[in-house]
Amino acid sequence: MNSLDLPGRPEDTRIVVAMSGGVDSSVVAGILKREGYDVIGVTLQLYDHGAATHRVGSCCAGQDIDDARRVSETLGIPHYVLNYEERFRKAVIDPFAQSYIAGETPIPCVSCNQTVKFADLLETARELGADALATGHYIRSKANGAHRALYRPVDSDRDQSYFLFATTQEQIDYLRFPLGSLPKPEVRAIAEELGLSVATKHDSQDICFVPQGKYSDIIAKLKPAAASPGDIVHLDGRVLGRHDGILHYTIGQRRGIGVASGEPLYVVHLDAEQARVIVGPREALETHKIHLRNVNWLGDMPLADIPAEGVEIFAKVRSTRPPRPAILRSRDGATWVELHDGESGIAPGQACVLYTDDSNEARVLGGGFIERSQRSEAAEAMLGKLAAQNSIAAE
Repeated sequence: MNSLDLPGRPEDTRIVVAMSGGVDSSVVAGILKREGYDVIGVTLQLYDHGAATHRVGSCCAGQDIDDARRVSETLGIPHYVLNYEERFRKAVIDPFAQSYIAGETPIPCVSCNQTVKFADLLETARELGADALATGHYIRSKANGAHRALYRPVDSDRDQSYFLFATTQEQIDYLRFPLGSLPKPEVRAIAEELGLSVATKHDSQDICFVPQGKYSDIIAKLKPAAASPGDIVHLDGRVLGRHDGILHYTIGQRRGIGVASGEPLYVVHLDAEQARVIVGPREALETHKIHLRNVNWLGDMPLADIPAEGVEIFAKVRSTRPPRPAILRSRDGATWVELHDGESGIAPGQACVLYTDDSNEARVLGGGFIERSQRSEAAEAMLGKLAAQNSIAAE
């Protein structure tokens, strides 16, 4: 076994490295090359590299492709750029826009990993005769019987497991994540040691195809008719004002709602069908039960075998929050999570990722996309009353 838990000597082992042009994937290529592996660098061109995307904190832009090429030259490895723009648009950008218009809060990075990176690129790696596809993600994988399992990384501040919950077992068995056991400062130190030009390059912050992180701008460009104006309605039924499109709002938002009130108001629901922004007090955001769709289960026990009383797990509903204690239940094809302490501001379309515990040794048990969240009885009753009133008015 070599350092990647693959049979054979490194020099007899071909690895394709997904190179984004950033320091992390560049160091992965450098580490593996230094260990003697047969390394091939592949960079994906995912969208039109216009001037708007050439900025600090953006990934996948034209400058990043140039950086990946320069790193490959420094390391002395072959490098290929694959044009995946059409696939990326169909698999990631279009569904992102549609989900946002529907009042959800989608996570395109998960979709990108599901489709373009860990499906299409993985297949390309196989066609190149690679024994594995390596990436610069901060997550660990270890042998688990005849397969491999995912675990949180050593550097909890860089934990990317939230964005990788949808990785299938077949993909996990083929993928390798060499940075999972390294802290970020050490990764930059290795980049300096290897003489890589990206050693001090900024980390990407925004979604790669959303300039300056303004989701509404990209949606308005992709779907000009999506910005339908409508009412801003209080949970108690009062119409407080008008808005220019629900795409300008997110669940849990407080600032910039556009209405004056004697109480702090938060966006508690987006009614895409009627173009209504529903607002209310903070307590109306409190959620204890989350219903999931498109669940990817990676636990050893089959999801169908989970007992009626559920299984104690830890759930993460935002990438920036730690896993929290919860109970996972699954019955008759439906899967839901009950949060012990509750969370606020949970929106449909977000991910709920499941773990064995909240430590850095925690195993990733998979997760799903949030179909809907169940609020307090009072909040659910008020939302139900609003929906009923609207239905009557429509008749």
